[in-house]
Amino acid sequence: MEGFNDYFSYKDDQLFCDEVPLSKIAEEVGTPFYVYSKKAIEDKINQYKDAFADYPTLICYALKANSNLSVLKIFSENDIGADIVSGGELFKAKKVGIPSNKIVYAGVGKTDFELSYAIREEILSFNVESIEELYVLNELAGARKKKVNISIRVNPNVDPKTHPYISTGLRTSKFGIDIDEALDAYKIAQSLENLNITGVHCHIGSQIMDVSPYKEAVEKTAELVFTLKKEGIELEYFDIGGGLGIKYKPEDRPPHPKQLADMVIPVVRQTGLKLIIEPGRSLIGEAGALVSQVIFTKNKKDKHFIIVDSGMNDLLRPAMYNAYHHILSVQKKDKKVVADIVGPICETGDFFALDREIDDVKRGDLITVMSAGAYGFSMSSNYNVRPRAAEVLVDGNNFRIIREREEYSYLIQPEEKYLNEGEV
Repeated sequence: MEGFNDYFSYKDDQLFCDEVPLSKIAEEVGTPFYVYSKKAIEDKINQYKDAFADYPTLICYALKANSNLSVLKIFSENDIGADIVSGGELFKAKKVGIPSNKIVYAGVGKTDFELSYAIREEILSFNVESIEELYVLNELAGARKKKVNISIRVNPNVDPKTHPYISTGLRTSKFGIDIDEALDAYKIAQSLENLNITGVHCHIGSQIMDVSPYKEAVEKTAELVFTLKKEGIELEYFDIGGGLGIKYKPEDRPPHPKQLADMVIPVVRQTGLKLIIEPGRSLIGEAGALVSQVIFTKNKKDKHFIIVDSGMNDLLRPAMYNAYHHILSVQKKDKKVVADIVGPICETGDFFALDREIDDVKRGDLITVMSAGAYGFSMSSNYNVRPRAAEVLVDGNNFRIIREREEYSYLIQPEEKYLNEGEV
């Protein structure tokens, strides 16, 4: 089936999401909008469940990839836990019914307010990322007469062969505690009466297309587990994080969750610990796309520009990482053109593609930026006072709005009441 994947394909030269033509959604909802395939999400969930079915594994979806409540509800209904990095993500996870005993909390900068909130909610584990955090968490838990579960996030110094900005397992990154200092950290945690040591956590990066770095990271972390056991520190969970890559280019062949399972389970099995995994992008990325309308086209010497009604405020990845997203026209054209596909933002970095071959679209035509389900809307902003896009969920031959397009009045609500309160 011609298109980009099993969920976004052409029928009679019209691009569909599952059984719904994207042009129909555009007519009813307007542009720009994010669209997600429910079937794609559920298929990915089942891939992970099947891959890890033979070993005790808790799958915790990484909310940072996409935290729309209707998307989260799909994960909740499919018995998936949550990997959170903020109090807001905890609030959303609880809102859709994800139980506290399936929530793990990572992040280098958890505030006292966020820590206290998660203590009250009695989450499964805090993935602690510094010695100081151990002391603060112990103090906050003690003030509430609670004993909280902790894992320590160790930094195994493994190169995941991905973009430097999303590589998190090297010694130079801000994340975690260096693995050669982890034993001392665990001993400190052991001495703090309001902490209950339950696990070890590592996460080496994101958009990883080769599973071999996982093996190295898990083997290094397993050595730490054995060392801890000799010191009388018994664990229950081995959290290997997430980071599995997805298809951004037509030729990409990302690893299947089964490849990850086959690589890490034999190592984790030796420790006897239960496994936690934290997929995000690989569960939602290919399920989503950003649909925009062409506003103008223009030529400048040797350059052809296609200017669309969405920009870097809607999808930041190309500007931030120089990331590649495949782009398709919603109505197939016979003629091709090489163009820069750019948005309306007042930044030279506001582009989706440079010197890209694409169908020769004209004013009023629709284009679709593929594999935008992860780190698309979740990283969007109101830069240039632009309302954020609508979000739409497709279920078979039906679709519904799951986040309405913002209006100008919404953008000024937090400021408006202060407008006439006098000069500072």
